Amino acid sequence: MSENYAAVRDPDAIRDILEDTKTVAVVGYSDDPGRAAHYVARYLQEAGYRVIPVNPSLTQGLGETCYPSLKAIPKDIRIDMVDCFRRPEFIPEIAREAVAIGAKVLWMQSGITSEQARKIAGKAGMTVVENRCTMREHKCLF
Repeated sequence: MSENYAAVRDPDAIRDILEDTKTVAVVGYSDDPGRAAHYVARYLQEAGYRVIPVNPSLTQGLGETCYPSLKAIPKDIRIDMVDCFRRPEFIPEIAREAVAIGAKVLWMQSGITSEQARKIAGKAGMTVVENRCTMREHKCLF
C-alpha cells in the first residue's frame, strides 16, 4: 500500500499557514526585480515576514544575507516556510534540506509540483503546498 501525502488546498488551512509563518526562506531568490523570485519575496517582506534569500550566486538580497543553501542558514534563524522558486527536478533535494533544518512548511510556487518532494516532506510531518503563489494567496486571504 502506497502512502499518499496530499498538498494543502483548503483556503482556511492556507490562511493558517500564512498566519503562523514568521520567517520564509526563498529558495531560488533572484535580485532581478522583474522575476517572480524577487517581487514575491519583496511582497512577503513588505507584508511583515522575515525573508531569507537562498541562492548560491548571490551574497545579499532584500537587506538580508543570501545563503547558498538551506543548510547554510545559521541555526539561530528559525525557518518556518521554505518557498521554492526552482524547477520541479530540484524540489526533492530542497525538501530533504527543509526537513533537515526543521522547517514546518514546504511551499512550491505556481507551476511547481513534485510527488517525491511531497512524500519526503510529508513523511517528516511537514505541511506541503504546491502549485500556488504565496503572494497571490496572501493578497486573496488578507
